[in-house]
Order: sequence, then structure tokens, then C-alpha cells
Amino acid sequence: MRYTTFGRRSGLRVSEYALGTGNFGTAWASGTDAAAARTIFDRFAEAGGTLLDTAGMYQAGESETILGDLLTTDRDHFVVSTKYAASDTTQPHVSLTGSGRKNLVSSVEASLKRLRTDHLDLLFVHFPDGVTPMDEIVRGMDDLVRSGKVHHIGLSNFPAWQVSAAATLADLRGWAPIVGIQTEYSLVERTADRELLPMAEALGLAVNLWSPLSGGLLTGKYRTGGEGRATDPSRFVTPESTTQRTAVLDTVLAVAKESDASAAQVSMAWLRERGERSSATLVPIVGPRTLAQLDDYLGALDVTLTDDQYRRLDEVSAVEPGVPHGINAMIRPSLLGGDVSRFITPLIPIG
Repeated sequence: MRYTTFGRRSGLRVSEYALGTGNFGTAWASGTDAAAARTIFDRFAEAGGTLLDTAGMYQAGESETILGDLLTTDRDHFVVSTKYAASDTTQPHVSLTGSGRKNLVSSVEASLKRLRTDHLDLLFVHFPDGVTPMDEIVRGMDDLVRSGKVHHIGLSNFPAWQVSAAATLADLRGWAPIVGIQTEYSLVERTADRELLPMAEALGLAVNLWSPLSGGLLTGKYRTGGEGRATDPSRFVTPESTTQRTAVLDTVLAVAKESDASAAQVSMAWLRERGERSSATLVPIVGPRTLAQLDDYLGALDVTLTDDQYRRLDEVSAVEPGVPHGINAMIRPSLLGGDVSRFITPLIPIG
């Protein structure tokens, strides 16, 4: 497994995959017990993986507890990333949710206890709550960085305008910088191409990509299976509900046959190539529930797509740019004297 810094705004070194541990635990309708979680964790570590993704809400806190038990022998070898905002209990309360300072502090203390560590390498706000001022969020996280309990901070599932505002606010006030974001991204969910990924490229932010297989849709298994995750409302999966998704999956399966690889491996190989063609650091979060699923993910590291295969996957999965990008692309040549190739658009990192 290869390694990279977590974006251009930090020197934090991480593996090219993050191990998502949302399936560690049995408090939810789906998941795996501690013994099975250990086999997945050990295989990921043996493959060179170092970045571990969890959240206080996962399995009502059980994910962090299991991960904490697994980390006791070699904590400093790993990069531990967790998230706060949603409740870490099965009975959420108004005082124990949201992204405000009160919940921030109490959530971090609870996560540190469950993870059996004195610091977090990465802390993300899991979701915007729609009411907490951005300066309260960023200042509160800066206080935790200054205290040594948190090393780096980021935002998960926030729109690009809020991330940009937070990054600018932190820089202007000398607070800990926003170093990364988390967002859903896959061959069947590429709307982040409109705003989030260009923003990350321009600001030097790392991007954790969650649900890189859309909950299993891109494995192709739901086309032939009967009952299972696709029909279970308690599990996250993107349905094959549009003609474009059908076309994407058709192309994935065709490339898989050509490459003697699984559909999941082709989908992950495309993501890897997408990252290599971007100036932003893209780090997929893989969330296996079984050892076989993890091995499939790891096998993707040995799959190399041809230029034609990448192009086909890229074209069939592309999203419409939307407003204002579509009109801007159409009118820009006339604004630049008709020859766009004479101009270079710089990506200017902050800082």
C-alpha cells in the first residue's frame, strides 16, 4: 500500500486507503463482532494500512470501543480519525447532539475514553447541524488542537461554501487549519465534481471518499441476488434507479470481464486513477464487513486500467456540471479571445 500526506495543508502521513469501522460492532442492524473485527483490522495492518476511520455514532459507540481495544499494543503506528455531531447513544438528546462547543467537548472526551488514547490524529465534524455558527465550530476545534487532544481537523458532509468559509476564517484568525473533508463519492455518485473536489484542489484539502462502492451497488451482486442488503432498509445502498446508473454498472462489469478483475476492484481502481489525475489527495474509506470484502478491496491495488477503460468509466459516470458551470464553460472561450489553450488556470493553495 502506498502513502501520502493528508492534503497540502498538513504533514500527516496516511495510507492510500482508510479502514472504515462503521461495521465494527453489533448495536445496529448490521455489523460484525469483536473477533471478526480483529481479523479485518489485522489484515488491513498487514497490508500496510494505517488510517482508521470511525465516529462516535457508529454502532452507538461500540465501533470506537472495539477499535480502542485493537489499538492498545501499537497506537502510534496508526492514524486515528473520528467524528462528532451525531449522537453516540441509541437515544439521542438535544443536549448531546449537534456541532456546538458543548457537544464537541463532551463527544471528544467520550471518544478518547472509548478509543483508550489521549489524542486524536484527525477530528471531523460529522454533519452540519444548521444552527451552530461556523466560528464556534472552528474556534472550538482550535482549542482542542492547542490542548493537544486533537492534531488535525476537518469537515464531513458540509457544502463547499461552508468549508471555504471555515478555511478562510481559520486562516484569518490564526486558528488550526481545516486540512480535509469527507464526502460521498463513487462511479455512481459524482456530484462532488461540481464544487467539493475543485474546492479541495484549490485549497489543498485532502478528501476522504465514503461509500466508494455505493453500499455494494458497484459490486454488481444485487443484479443476481435475491433478498439482501439492497432490500434491507436498515442498510445504506444506492439503488440502480436511473438509466445512468445502469449504464455505469454495465460498463464496470464489462471492464471487469476484460481485466479479469471483480467489479468492486474495477470501481476502486478507477477511484485510484481519478486521484492520480487530481491535485487533491483522494483517500477512499473502505468499510468491509467481512475479510473477503477487505481482500477484494486490497486486490484493487494491483489492478491497472488502460487509458481506454478509464475513459469509458469516466465518461459514462460523468455528471452534468449544473449552474453556473455549464454556462461558464460555454462562454469562457469568447472571454479569453477564443483560444482557451493560451491560458493557464493556477491552483493557488492557501497559506
